[in-house]
Amino acid sequence: MPEYRRHLDAASQAASDYSFVNIWAWAQEYGLTWAWDNDLVWLRQSLPYPAYWAPVGNWEAADWQPRLLELAEKLPIIRVPEKLAGLWQSQAANIISGEEAREHWDYIYNTSELITLKGRKFHKKKNLLNQFKSKHDWHYIPMEQPFVDQVLKMQLNWCTWRNCEASAGLAAEDRVISKVLHDYAALPDLLGGIIMVNEFDVAAFVVAEVIRPDTLIIHFEKGMGGYKGIYQAINQMFLAANPEFVFVNREQDLGNEGLRKAKMSYNPVKFIKKYTFKWLRRNS
Repeated sequence: MPEYRRHLDAASQAASDYSFVNIWAWAQEYGLTWAWDNDLVWLRQSLPYPAYWAPVGNWEAADWQPRLLELAEKLPIIRVPEKLAGLWQSQAANIISGEEAREHWDYIYNTSELITLKGRKFHKKKNLLNQFKSKHDWHYIPMEQPFVDQVLKMQLNWCTWRNCEASAGLAAEDRVISKVLHDYAALPDLLGGIIMVNEFDVAAFVVAEVIRPDTLIIHFEKGMGGYKGIYQAINQMFLAANPEFVFVNREQDLGNEGLRKAKMSYNPVKFIKKYTFKWLRRNS
């Protein structure tokens, strides 16, 4: 893992897809494999279709046209962050062509804004947070190993409520959450938080990862039904407990319109745009 982290730190953008925990946790679901090529780490998925992900490493140091032509398979290259896409468009436009993949853009927020919830643009969020706090006997705690079994139980209850088995996406996410929680103490750079109600019942949890010294990624955030404002509460309380981070990355919307609306409602300050590249036909 430290060697992979060194490559990720060398990349001029750190999109959520490429965090160590994200790759490790979703490896089976996407059929991910990686190949180490000196100063780059190449990722390949086999599910739901074969494709490369963007390579990880010092993008600015690479001579991209020969490096791309060395790839044995001319598969699509997906989830390509904007800065790498710009390098490819300037150095290899004669062999590959990219287009925006809006569904994969990362949403980046100002942490202090999501803690204070000041102003009209956060008025509804703050009202929901205050409703939760006033109506329930609650307390917030950092996620630590002794509480993981209770969080797993809440995730099981959440999936029963949401009927995860009927949705391939929710079922896959449930497997991944379980995988991460079972190894929570051993995984590097993880932070988490829990809201307890009625003293002992887990009502919400969040699992995040430090991707840059100033940036957290929110990997999972779940709240039980019956607690109005629970998502606003876990979001605000977790960040308030970790105010040293300037930005929070809440990952992508995967083209889900409801999720996109929810992510936009928190007023992102920027995006990490991503692109899909395909190979151009070459005259023989």
